[in-house]
Amino acid sequence: MNQVATQSKLAGEKAASPVKKLLNETRSALVVIDMQVDFCAEDGFVASIGLDPAPCREIVPNLQALIESARQQRTPVLWVQANYDDALVPPTFRRRKEVAGIERDCCIPGTEGFKPFGVYPADGEPCFIKHSYSAFTNPDFEKHLREQKIETLIFAGVQTNVCVEATLREAFNLGFHVVVAEDCVASHSPLLHDSTLQNVRALIGCVSPSNEIEEAWGA
Repeated sequence: MNQVATQSKLAGEKAASPVKKLLNETRSALVVIDMQVDFCAEDGFVASIGLDPAPCREIVPNLQALIESARQQRTPVLWVQANYDDALVPPTFRRRKEVAGIERDCCIPGTEGFKPFGVYPADGEPCFIKHSYSAFTNPDFEKHLREQKIETLIFAGVQTNVCVEATLREAFNLGFHVVVAEDCVASHSPLLHDSTLQNVRALIGCVSPSNEIEEAWGA
C-alpha cells in the first residue's frame, strides 16, 4: 500500500472511530422522532401545505433496520410523538401558524395524521408526547433519561431541521452526547437537512451512517 493510500485509510479509520468509541464507552438510547402520518404521508399535513414529504418516507427501510438492531442489542428505543392541538401548544407556536396562514391542524390525537408511519413501538418502549418542537418540552423525557442513566442519544426521524434539531441541541446543552443517524433522518428541504447535519458535525456531535452505528453496537 503506497503512502497516499495508507494516509487515506488511516484518515477514514480516524473519522469513523468517534462513534464506535462513544457507543462502547457510554450507555446509549435510540430516539425516534415524529414518524407520523402528518409528516410523512402523501396526503398528510406537510404535503397539504405544499412541502414534499417524500424524503421522510424514503428513510423508513433504514430506520426499520436500525430499530431492529437496537432491539437485538438491548439498546433502549424511545419514541417521541407530536400532539399539536391548538389548546396545548405554546402561544408562540400558534402565532407562527397564524402568520403562515395555515388553517389545517397537525398531529391531533384521534386523527389519521397522529398515527405512526412506517415504524412502530414495541411493547414496553416508552413514547413521549410533545406539544412543541423539542422532546425536552415534555419533562418526563429528561426524567426518563436520567433515571435510566442514558448518556448518549442517537437521533432518527423527522424533520431533521425542526424537531430533530430542536431536541438534539437541547440534549447537547443538557450534557448528553449526540449522534445523528444520517440516513435515518429527513426533511422536506434537502438544503435545510444538510445544514443541520453540518451544524452537528461542526459544533454538537457525531453524524454517522446507520450501518456504522449498528456495527458499533455489535462490537
